[in-house]
Amino acid sequence: MYSAVCFFPSVCTVKMSFKTVGTALTRALWTRGQRTPPLARAPKVNRLSTTCRTSAERKQGGDKTKACSSETVRPSGEVSSSASEPPHACTTGDKKRLKEPVGAPGVTGVRRRLYTSTAAPVSQSSYMWARYNDTKRLVHDLIPPGACHLLNSSTIYANNEVNLAEVDIYGFDYDYTLALYSNALNTMIYSTARDFLIKHFKYPEGIRKYDYIPNFTVRGLHYDIQKGLLMKIDAFHYIQPGTVYRGLSPVPDDEVRQLYGGTYHIPLQQDSGFYGKGPKVKQFMDIFSIPEMTLLAAANDFFITNDIEYDPVHLFKDVSEAIGMVHLKGCMYKWVMEDLDQFILRGEETDAVLHRLVSQGKKLFLITNSPFSFVDKGMTYMVGKSWRDFFDVVIVQADKPHFFTDCVKPFRRLDSNGDLQWDRIKSLNKGQIYKQGNLFDFLRLTGWRGSRVLYFGDHLYSDLADLMLRHGWRTAAIIPELEQETKVVSTDRYALSLTWLQALTGLMERLQTHRDPESKLIFEEWQNEREELRVMTKNLFNPQFGSIFRTCHNPTYFSRRLSRFSDLYMASLSCLLNYDPSYTFYPRRTPLQHEAPLWMDQLCTGCMKTPFLEEMSHIR
Repeated sequence: MYSAVCFFPSVCTVKMSFKTVGTALTRALWTRGQRTPPLARAPKVNRLSTTCRTSAERKQGGDKTKACSSETVRPSGEVSSSASEPPHACTTGDKKRLKEPVGAPGVTGVRRRLYTSTAAPVSQSSYMWARYNDTKRLVHDLIPPGACHLLNSSTIYANNEVNLAEVDIYGFDYDYTLALYSNALNTMIYSTARDFLIKHFKYPEGIRKYDYIPNFTVRGLHYDIQKGLLMKIDAFHYIQPGTVYRGLSPVPDDEVRQLYGGTYHIPLQQDSGFYGKGPKVKQFMDIFSIPEMTLLAAANDFFITNDIEYDPVHLFKDVSEAIGMVHLKGCMYKWVMEDLDQFILRGEETDAVLHRLVSQGKKLFLITNSPFSFVDKGMTYMVGKSWRDFFDVVIVQADKPHFFTDCVKPFRRLDSNGDLQWDRIKSLNKGQIYKQGNLFDFLRLTGWRGSRVLYFGDHLYSDLADLMLRHGWRTAAIIPELEQETKVVSTDRYALSLTWLQALTGLMERLQTHRDPESKLIFEEWQNEREELRVMTKNLFNPQFGSIFRTCHNPTYFSRRLSRFSDLYMASLSCLLNYDPSYTFYPRRTPLQHEAPLWMDQLCTGCMKTPFLEEMSHIR
């Protein structure tokens, strides 16, 4: 669905490698079945493995006419003529095609060999396992060396075409965009909110025994407020089986289906809404929500394991307020400002990006929900005391996403001490600090509109959605999780397991027409193996919820929003340093389901070059 724009032209992407594997696997399957690769173009006589051959008897009589017979490739690699169709004359085009060399590109003088067979037919079981073993062997043999190590976590990925030469103005959020934070911050937020629950909301002291669990949750999960369930939902509003948790324990799939009326589907009217806030299901979209999800799971687990009756709706509300108190009381700001070395990561890269953009003559602006004192301290640490000289406009406490939709709230100017001034704002001047305001006044005062502007943020809803859909700005999502996810995808284990999973799925799709009892038992074995592969590949990312980008086979709800609300996405702002200022990002054209099967997941599912195609002929 998404595509990588590689900075180094000599390095192919993993997707291209999988495409190469798919082509090689298809050719190898043909080579085994027919001893030669397939025709570059199939003859026009019949869509299903129809070949033409010269009749020796007619040659003796001087008749150059060729007879055609429909031949079907059998499990043993043999070819037998079909008696159901009478011979017919080939067209002139068929005559010419027989004179052309057949084989791999650049290989001449190789022709298809024809066989007649008197061998006894193999059993259904032997036939299916032969196809299974052939496919598995080829998957293991044909993955190119190094194909699993081509992803670079510093790559910028394109959902839409963006020419940086046309971008004059760069805008930034602050938290998790200009400033990246260490995982220690999540631990502090969780512990403090947990203590607020106990002290201010009078929750049982036993909850204090639940320490923060790193990597229990992932960003983009949904929470059913009334049922107290944390879950992962795909782009089609379906719950992914095996990813529903009540407290810290998984909920069996059968129980999940019963809870939702015999389905895994979450209706649109119950889902998270445009900004992910309900009414009945909330989506957690920003990185700050990870400790909130963990605290919800821990508190639910305490009540369940101690058999204490409680209302999940009240718990959700109280945990949300406790997390909010961490921010409202300024706890997080205080921790970071007191220990910048511990909490702020890679500040020198932010400094390098800003210097580079300014040296190229770009205009910069900052719109953040954080207070000025906090931003000033962090930017001074990363860039220096003169950090405001980089920005043409600085807006703090903007109250996003309302900043992008409110037409009334005016800008307020702050003096050098951060105190509010009372003058009416008629222009947004460099070197000044502004508070609140709204985007409509911002556009009127600056004139910065349309695709000239590229805005970076980590929250798909609060930072990017309105800018792209309502105002036509270019948007770029900062996804720090990409760094770890690309490391997983780049491992040999993941690439081999995923490739075999896709090939096995194609094999099952192709052979599902065999419905005898023996075949059904084999199919059950394959289905179990497929489920094991799915679980294994999921666990490589996160044992509870897997990748933030994919469910078993579909994009996640988070991933679909990412493709809708961002033109570009990357692990950190520093990825910009790898690209020329006039670089154009091109999204790769990936095949739709009805287009040519160029990828491993479409191998053996109906391609005209796929052997044994007659097993699916009735579908056509």
